[in-house]
Amino acid sequence: MSTLKERDQFHSELQEIQRTSTPRPDWTKCEDVVAGGPDRWHMLAKGKNSDQLVDVLLEEIGEGLLREKDFFPGLGYEESIPSFLRFDGVVENKKPSKKDVVNLLKDAWKERLAEEQKEKFPDFFFNFLERHFGPADAMAWAYTIFEYIKLFHSNEIMSQFYAILMEKRSESVYIKQKETVTQLLKEMTNVDSQNEGLLTMEQLSTVLKSTFPIKKEEKIQELMEAGGWHSNSSNADFLNYHSLFMEDEEGHSMPFVQKLWEQYMDEKDEYLQELKQELGLELHDEVTLPKVRETLMIIDPSLDKQTLNSYLSQAFQLPVTELPEESEEKEEDIVIQLQTVLERLQIVDIRRRGPREQEPTS
Repeated sequence: MSTLKERDQFHSELQEIQRTSTPRPDWTKCEDVVAGGPDRWHMLAKGKNSDQLVDVLLEEIGEGLLREKDFFPGLGYEESIPSFLRFDGVVENKKPSKKDVVNLLKDAWKERLAEEQKEKFPDFFFNFLERHFGPADAMAWAYTIFEYIKLFHSNEIMSQFYAILMEKRSESVYIKQKETVTQLLKEMTNVDSQNEGLLTMEQLSTVLKSTFPIKKEEKIQELMEAGGWHSNSSNADFLNYHSLFMEDEEGHSMPFVQKLWEQYMDEKDEYLQELKQELGLELHDEVTLPKVRETLMIIDPSLDKQTLNSYLSQAFQLPVTELPEESEEKEEDIVIQLQTVLERLQIVDIRRRGPREQEPTS
């Protein structure tokens, strides 16, 4: 009797769920409305979940609306307006292709990396446009590019550039990611002794484990799968490793590099969550500088002093030279809300330097 009652209850719950649940969208309907038809839609939709497909669709609609605009209204000169957009009047929409915007951003990064980051990123960006298009056209290009990179969330190079331009992310994050990718390609090239552009799956695994010694086994496995490994692959199967680092003409990376970035962001979130848990505080609670210093060393004992100080400098917005030494009395006077600490650290390149528990020496 008890089992029958339970069955009837489950049956009525199932009927309620079926009545109220949202049907799965039929994404094939998009094929006829997206420019380029079914082939382009399949390319855009490949490997994306429903949430990401909504972004893609909104971008497609947004791009159409953007191209219909001939001018953008200037935002004025208020302090809250980014420096590169301060203008009264109207500016021309230059209507570039996505490919043109991506190529322009790549050129900007080349110049930025060569100049050793001497000026603030927004100032550099506007000066770059003046050099490329002349002072008369620079503002029009600033508005045009800003509208594009604000729209295309799914395009890595555009969304990263936007985050850095709006100071939501430090450029050190982008630079470190590029260095990691360059280092990986170099390691793979070193292993490829025959210079054939090929590695076995076993060699790929070895390179990943040596480059990321503290990544968990399942994370290495994820990268292997993004690189083309599957359950019936053999360790002796060959892989064209250069293909892992290619980009399409709109700046989209291959799944392998996308997975590297995704893991970096997840690992950063986990690291900051671990910091919060170890502190044992709520987001609205206040925390002192020595407490953050002590807790960072507990969760990441391999942190060197220079890196630790750079994290504290960012969290408490103090120049490294003004950070009090450990056990100085005035240390305790430096207090800030935990939520602010975590938000500031989220902006910069913060990552685990070693395992939480130091391996005992044999």
